[in-house]
Amino acid sequence: MGVKTMLPSYELGFYALAVTCAVVYSGSGIFEASRDSVNRKAFRDGIKPGWHYFGRKMDVADFEWVMWFTSFRNVIIFALSGHVLFAKICSMTVPQHRAVVYMLYGVFAVLGSMGLVYLMIILSHCLVLYSVALAKQKWLCYVAGLCCLASFKVEPFSSWQSGFVTGAFDLQDVLFYGGSSFTIMRCMSFALESSERKEGIYSIFDLLKYNFYLPFFFFGPVMTFDQFHAQVSTRELRRKDDEMRNIRVHALFHVGAIIAVDIFFHFFYILTLPSDLKFMNRLSDWSLAGLAYSNLVYDWVKAAVMFGVINTIARLDHLDPPQPPKCITMLYVFAETHFDRGINDWLCKYVYDHIGENHDNIMKELVATIATFAVTTLWLGPCEIVYIWSVFNCFGLNFELWVQKFFQLEPFAKLEAKMSAAMSRRIRAVFGAANFWAIVLYNILALNSLEFAQLVTKRLLLTGFPVSTLSIWFVTYCGVQLIKERERILAIEEEKCDKAKVE
Repeated sequence: MGVKTMLPSYELGFYALAVTCAVVYSGSGIFEASRDSVNRKAFRDGIKPGWHYFGRKMDVADFEWVMWFTSFRNVIIFALSGHVLFAKICSMTVPQHRAVVYMLYGVFAVLGSMGLVYLMIILSHCLVLYSVALAKQKWLCYVAGLCCLASFKVEPFSSWQSGFVTGAFDLQDVLFYGGSSFTIMRCMSFALESSERKEGIYSIFDLLKYNFYLPFFFFGPVMTFDQFHAQVSTRELRRKDDEMRNIRVHALFHVGAIIAVDIFFHFFYILTLPSDLKFMNRLSDWSLAGLAYSNLVYDWVKAAVMFGVINTIARLDHLDPPQPPKCITMLYVFAETHFDRGINDWLCKYVYDHIGENHDNIMKELVATIATFAVTTLWLGPCEIVYIWSVFNCFGLNFELWVQKFFQLEPFAKLEAKMSAAMSRRIRAVFGAANFWAIVLYNILALNSLEFAQLVTKRLLLTGFPVSTLSIWFVTYCGVQLIKERERILAIEEEKCDKAKVE
């Protein structure tokens, strides 16, 4: 049935009330667990002194978040401030050469932060993949690119290359593997786009301008070469209506998100609590479910903040970068589950959509998802937990299509055709609620630990059955209906905008 199907307002109000009460109840359980466990020996490494005047300690179990706002904070501010300054001067004086200025600044920033040897390693990979692109053979681009990526992700090649970089500082490993991995993905995009170009090939300088754009270099997102080249080659730099206002609003939003996360970590130890499974066994089923869900929401917030800050810089440079990831709260289908939209766009364009085409054929979809998650596994770094995560998410993506095909068979299709649109929406939301928790359980494998995922699964599906299982499923159903209502409103607004453009 259509996405514009409407439900009665009193029904939606009941759903909102049920979700609110469930969130408050689950959150109170997590808050009490955080308060009671603050002095446990098992939590000493994850909880450090915080706001003394409130008598609260802070959850510092996330290495990335702590890194950004301690050792990496000054580096971010200095490097990106310099980029913004040079970019502004360039856009006002020689906008036709701004890509060259971005490249030079990026090269010198990488040289200054990581040294000459690292820069040479990056340039050597760029040269290899540029040489491969000259052959204009897609299969060769894939093979060469994936081999280069494996050289940074698989031992002993990874340690061999990192061993060339002398010296040591806190962020060396992070910057080494971040810059290297994103470089390979950008070089593959360049090679694949060059192989499709009918006349000639892009120059090596086009690749270097693309790769050494500093805001994207170390932490992404990956912007495909065709989009970057088209946008950075524009000579007439014009702002859209209210564009600067939107940039400022987004910047303030990300500052607010950072403050909110800092406050949250002083009262809810969602990252440290799962490390002590004995203590986790004392929590209620609702608190465990809320803890698993909170871990995914936090990882989305972290990705949104990181990519949001970088994207703000890119928009100041008159680029239109990949959007931040869609919030996990708004998801109930595997096809939209991703924490890095840049990598997701790259995978969809060059692997998933390329093989799966319209994603309607079961066998093509299976091959497409296997290929996509194989590349993703290499990108994340092959290890046991990544293998498990890939297998489960690959299965979830295919299972959605299998269920969809099954219910398109004649008996079910006729039965749904006889139903009202509202009833069809309700039935679909029941399956969407089950899918929502499949997404949560499959992804906390990688975001937390296999043991924690097993504990949550056991409590929700086995020991908590039927009361906890069905009650949490019902609340999730209410949440899915609220998501569908938001999708309905957005679809109507989009239709109105399209009609206005036509008129």
